[in-house]
Parts: sequence; structure tokens; C-alpha cells
Amino acid sequence: MHKPIIAALALALAAASHPTAQQPAASASRTRITAIRAGRLIDPDRGAAAANQIVLVQDGLIRDVGPDVAIPAGAEIIDLSKLTVLPGLVDAHNHLALTYKEDPERNIYYFTYVMDPTPLRAIQAVSNGIQMLASGFTIVRDMGNNGNYADTALRVAIEQGWVPGPTIVNSGIIIGPMGGQFYPTPEMAKDHNIVYPEYLDADTHDEIVKAIRQNILFGAKVIKICVDCKPYGYTADEIRLAIGEAAKAGLKVEGHCQTVAGARRAIEAGIWSIAHDSGLTDELNKMMADKGVWRAGTETPLTLTGHTTKARYDRTVAGLRNAWQSKTPLTFSTDADYFVPGKTRGEVAIEFIETWKAAGIPPADILRAMTTNGYKVSETEKTRGPIRSGLAADLIAVTGNPLESIDALRDVRFVMKDGLVFKRDGVIVPGPFFNPGPVKGWRIR
Repeated sequence: MHKPIIAALALALAAASHPTAQQPAASASRTRITAIRAGRLIDPDRGAAAANQIVLVQDGLIRDVGPDVAIPAGAEIIDLSKLTVLPGLVDAHNHLALTYKEDPERNIYYFTYVMDPTPLRAIQAVSNGIQMLASGFTIVRDMGNNGNYADTALRVAIEQGWVPGPTIVNSGIIIGPMGGQFYPTPEMAKDHNIVYPEYLDADTHDEIVKAIRQNILFGAKVIKICVDCKPYGYTADEIRLAIGEAAKAGLKVEGHCQTVAGARRAIEAGIWSIAHDSGLTDELNKMMADKGVWRAGTETPLTLTGHTTKARYDRTVAGLRNAWQSKTPLTFSTDADYFVPGKTRGEVAIEFIETWKAAGIPPADILRAMTTNGYKVSETEKTRGPIRSGLAADLIAVTGNPLESIDALRDVRFVMKDGLVFKRDGVIVPGPFFNPGPVKGWRIR
């Protein structure tokens, strides 16, 4: 390449990444002030509600909250005085770029992965993300099974303002011993590489390190490993290796666990969160409580016909109640990666409150798991989540009071994300979220 071309390219890149490149848009947004009149404002962390509050929003952030906040002249006023306003919800374990179904896959996601290319799955992830946001989920931890990094594509598209959607905390490709959760034939695994990109084979020390670095390079914000998907699952030392490697980039590790022995190894190694409730006994729930390990239990309700059995559901309900009684750190986590006729992805996720209700968990504690605990496990609580001055303006409104009946969350009438109205009077109004170009510079991952 000629030197003049190199110099021109360097100048272009410098201009693109220089703060002044964003000044016009930022200046315009600073002039927009929105005042929200909340008939009831809920603080899920305290399990308390305050009447007749005002939330002042400017430049995508919450500027002030209280009963006597002065509304500046010219501010847009949103009247939610007949509604209950609360922070956005969190699904701490979902797979937005995977939607398996009865026809044609007979609800076998292995076939979905074989049949659907990553670009198509990325587009579907956008649709699923919009559906989640419409149901009040403003943060989703997207934990793998997203093809060849469709989850990163989704996160970047949302962050750049190209499409509406929740804040995405994505894991990239699930890392595990050879085969992942699949049991491929030798021809499938070796000749056609059918396991990749759904799982990254990592059996040795070096392979584990390389797999984690690959995911970080390609945009992961959390790491997920298969602890015991195979008889040759990870040892506690290998899990510690994964935790230490991820920590170099400031990332936490979630472990997919399906046996008592595997969950025990993960807890002893100091893992951040454990996915699914298989193998989480009373003893392990108490160990998680002692060590502060998050439980992403993905407790499927019996009302989602075909996705659990009565016997399995009864065990799930008992396990969730035991975890709550043991004071295990609980998150609302669905694993809702399938199509249910007549329901959006968000409505499928909300349906999981049925399991929590069956476990006898009070509405205030369910709501805390869906909000406060979700922010903590996602590590967003210092930037977004609580309705607090200086944090991102993510909030929703419902007609009832979820502190009294958690079913109030089934009817989300209003959604604001990053200070922009996404849903008003129960109707999606996504226009402000579509942006024709990058809004956060050129370095997109």
C-alpha cells in the first residue's frame, strides 16, 4: 500500500474514533428532557413502593427521582400516573438465536442448528430480542447456542442503535470437553465438524485457554462452559483455569451443570453462576449460598406443554423452594429457546413465573430475582437496572402491583430503554431505535 493511502486511512480512523465525531448527536440528545409521572414507583431491592413520583430523564440517563422533582420548561411529560412503574426485567439465561419447534424439528434443537445458518439465526435473534423487550425484559444474558457468534451480532446491532432490544450480555460459543452436549458420530465430529459452531471443543489446558480467548476476541461478555456434559467433564482445577483466564479480561464464568458431582466441582472452584437445576441438592444449594454462587435454574413451568413432565416439574418446584429457603442467590432464568404457538418469546419467558408461584415464593422475592439479582449476575447494577440518578433510563410500567401479584408483569403497558420510549399504551413504537449508522464509533465488538 502506498504511503499517501496509509496516511489517509490513518486520518480517517482517527477521525472516526475521536470524541468529536459523536458530539452533534450527543448535543442534540442533551436537549431532550422527559418527565415521567409515576402513580406508583417500585424499588424491588427494598420490596417497597412510593406513590406519585417523578422520574426525570435526560440524555438517556435518569437525572432525578422523587415526589417533588421540578419539571423543566419544555420537557416532554409522560403520564403514567395510573400505572405502576418499575425497573426493567432480566432473563439471566436465554438463547435468542435459537428457536426450535415441533415442525419440522420435533423440538430437537440439534436439527435446528444443522438446518439454520448463522445469518438467519441472527435475524431471528433480533426478532426474539424485540419480543423480549416488549414483555419488559431490558437485560438478557444470552448463554450460547447462537451459531457462529450471532449473539455478538445481536448485541452490537442493539448497542449501535440499528435495532431495538434488551441489553445483551452474551457468552459466545459454549466451551466444553469434546462433543459439548451433542453425541456426534465420528464422521460428524471429525469430517464435517458438525459440533462447531454450537460448541467449542476444549479438552487440554491450552485448548481451554484458546477457546476462552477466541470467545473474548469475537465479542463475548461472559464465558459459559459445559462442566459435566460428558463423563470426561472438567475437574475443579480445569474450572479454576477457565475462571482465571476469563478474569484476565474482566469476565465471569457460568457452568452448565447436570450432575451433583459436576455442580459440586463448579461450586468448589468458585464459579460465578450455575445454569439449570439438575443436580442442585439441598447441600449444594446451601454451599452456593455460603459461597455466593448465583443459581440460574431455568425452571420450566408445566404450562409450557411438551417442555417438561409432571415428575420433572415437581422436582423443579421442590428444588427452587429449597434454594429459596436456603437463601441461595436466585436469578430469573428461563432457557426459553423454543417456539410456543400463540406466544411471543417474551410471553414464553414470563410464563416461568408459574414455577416460582408454585414454589410458594413471595411476589417481592420473585420480583427481586427478576430485577435486582438479575442486574448483579449481569454485572450491570452500576450502569443500568435500578431507577436511580445517573443510571441508564430503563423502566417499564404495568397496571397492577407486582409486589402483591407477580402476574401483573404479564401486562406490560410501557417500556423505556436508554431513555427512548419503545412501548406506549401497550403498543410497540420502535421508530426512535432505528439508526442508519454507527452511533458508538467504528470498533464494534
